[in-house]
Amino acid sequence: MLRTFKKAIAASAILGAATTAAFAQDVNIIVVSHGQANDPFWSVVKNGVTKAAEDMEVTVDYRAPETFDMVAMSQLIEAAVNQEPDGLIVSIPDADALGDAIRKAVAAGIPVISMNSGSDVSKSLGALLHVGQEEFDAGKAAGEKLAELGGKKGICVNQEVGNVSLDQRCAGFTEGFGGAVTVLPTSNDPAEISAKVRAAIDSDEAIDTILALGAATAGEPSILAVEEAGKLGSINVATFDMSAGFLQYIADGKAAFAIDQQQFLQGYLPVSFLALNARYGLIPGGNVPSGPNLITKEKAAQVVDLSAVGIR
Repeated sequence: MLRTFKKAIAASAILGAATTAAFAQDVNIIVVSHGQANDPFWSVVKNGVTKAAEDMEVTVDYRAPETFDMVAMSQLIEAAVNQEPDGLIVSIPDADALGDAIRKAVAAGIPVISMNSGSDVSKSLGALLHVGQEEFDAGKAAGEKLAELGGKKGICVNQEVGNVSLDQRCAGFTEGFGGAVTVLPTSNDPAEISAKVRAAIDSDEAIDTILALGAATAGEPSILAVEEAGKLGSINVATFDMSAGFLQYIADGKAAFAIDQQQFLQGYLPVSFLALNARYGLIPGGNVPSGPNLITKEKAAQVVDLSAVGIR
C-alpha cells in the first residue's frame, strides 16, 4: 500500500513538472485588428489582449493600420505570417480584401482565431473559431427595442462605411425597427458626426430615433447634437458598444441603451485559447459569442466605473 502511495506521489510530481514545463514554453502570438488608434473601443480590446498575455505568460504583439485601410491590414497579416508566430488573431471586416492573407497563415500551419468581425466567414477562411457577436442579429435586437420605445423614423450613424460588420448592424436595425431608416455615413471624427447628425434632425422633424455604431466615436456626439437641437426626450438615441460618457447619458435618462459586445473578452479569450492550444493542444469546439447585451438605465450605473478603466 505504501509503495503504491509513493508511486502515485511520484507520478503526480512528474505530471506537475511536465505541466509546469509546458506552461513555461515560450509562446508568441500576433494580433492584427482593423481598429484605429483613436477609437476607445479598440483600446478596451487591447486591454484584454494585454491582460491575457500577462495571465497566460505569453508574448503578444498587437498591430493595426493607422486608418481603416484594408490594403495596409492585409500587409500586416502577411508580415505576421512571415514571422511564424504560434498563433494569429485577426478581425475580418472585409473578407474579400483579407481572405488571401488569412489563408496564407492557415496554409503555413499557423492557428488562426478571428475576433470582433467576420463570424460569417471565419470558418470558410480556415480560422479555428470566432469570438464576437452576430452583428445583424444585434442590430435587429436594437431595432426591435427602439420600435418598442415608439420609434417610427430613424437614422443609423455609420462611421466606417465599407466595414461589413457595421453595414450588417445597420441592416439588422432596419429589419428589426420596421420603420423608415436612413444610413448616415460619416468619418470617425466626433465633431463631423455631431454636425451631420444635427443637420439630419434639423432637416427632418420626423426623425425620432438614432442608432450609433460606436459609443464614444458616434454615440456621444449624437447625444450632443440632439441636446443642442433641444430635442432630448423626443428623439431616442442608442449605440453599439459602451463608453463611460455614454453610460452616464443612459443613467441620466438622456440615452436609451447601449449594446455591449464585451470587447475585453474579444481581446482576452483568443490569446488565452491560442496559448492553451500551443501548450496543450486545447481549443474550444466552436465560436464563442461575447454579446450582445443591452445596457439600459437600470444597468448603466453598475458598469460606468469598469468602462472608465477600460474593461467594459
